Amino acid sequence: MQVALAQLSQHLQRGLSALYVLHGDEPLLQQEAADAIRTTARAQGYTERSSYTVAGAHFDWSAVLAAGGSLSLFADKQIVEIRIPSGKPGKEGSVALQQLAESARGNDSTLTLVMLPRLDKATRTGAWFTALESCGTSIQIDPIERGALPQWIAQRLAAQGQRVAAGEEGQRTLQFFADRVEGNLLAAHQEIQKLALLHPAGELSLAQVEAAVLNVARYDVFKLSEAVLAGQMARVQRMLDGLQAEGEAEVLVHWALSEDIRALKRVKDAMNAGRPLPMALRENRVWGAKERLFERILPKASDAALAQLLQSAHTVDGIVKGLKVPDWPTNGWQALQRLALQLGRVCAGLPRRG
Repeated sequence: MQVALAQLSQHLQRGLSALYVLHGDEPLLQQEAADAIRTTARAQGYTERSSYTVAGAHFDWSAVLAAGGSLSLFADKQIVEIRIPSGKPGKEGSVALQQLAESARGNDSTLTLVMLPRLDKATRTGAWFTALESCGTSIQIDPIERGALPQWIAQRLAAQGQRVAAGEEGQRTLQFFADRVEGNLLAAHQEIQKLALLHPAGELSLAQVEAAVLNVARYDVFKLSEAVLAGQMARVQRMLDGLQAEGEAEVLVHWALSEDIRALKRVKDAMNAGRPLPMALRENRVWGAKERLFERILPKASDAALAQLLQSAHTVDGIVKGLKVPDWPTNGWQALQRLALQLGRVCAGLPRRG
């Protein structure tokens, strides 16, 4: 059974499952979900807890199976937690997890909690994960997307009795906060808690938030790609500065930008050859959020603009590898910034410039 994270609280009020599977790459939200399950379980008499971390192919699954099948001498009910940081339990682990899933049916003395990272489609359709999901409750922990982050911050502030001003000032405050913590939800949580310590319940001004909230944003090249395709140029600039400060490899940033340029060109060429846009996107394996961005960009992106972007990507490939090119910056990060701005302008439907 699948349960949305937002519905976990209501689910727990209706009653506990014998098996929970938490999977996703957002540590704060996964930890909070696990804490909610543990708290409910303890209130219902699950007083003993054992924890196992699967590290490598030589992990001893017999200890986990024994724990799941035994009762404590000192407690009627127990929680057995299994962390698999790699998301790959291996052949022996796959068999063990299927056995644990089957033993969870009708088991009111052991609550099993399995914690996993984000899983790809092939893993989610594999035998061991399918068994866990069919015998227990599966909760996918998705990251908070950038567009939803201000509202998430507002909700967290409200939970501790604080709020930002109404109207435009409040929106500016939340946007400032989101810019400072983007990609780092654990730090966002800490900054929100800090505001509770610094200021009483009630309204927070922009000045108070600016003075308190540290710049703890973390960026990755995949989020940079989304920002460029969305034409969010101020955000792109912040992300490039952040990636440079964090020591990200120039070649990886170039790869992300050039992959998007090549994909746009391939889909545009397919459209010119008579393919409908949805078919061209599927054939070029463009899915999800990027698919929606491509649908907005391609009808207004000219062949000439995409050809120029492809040439610029080729030029910057040489620059980040140490070559000098006339009329281009010699610094790799400056060249990447110029390429990102060129791509962003095309994606935003703005006139092309150098």
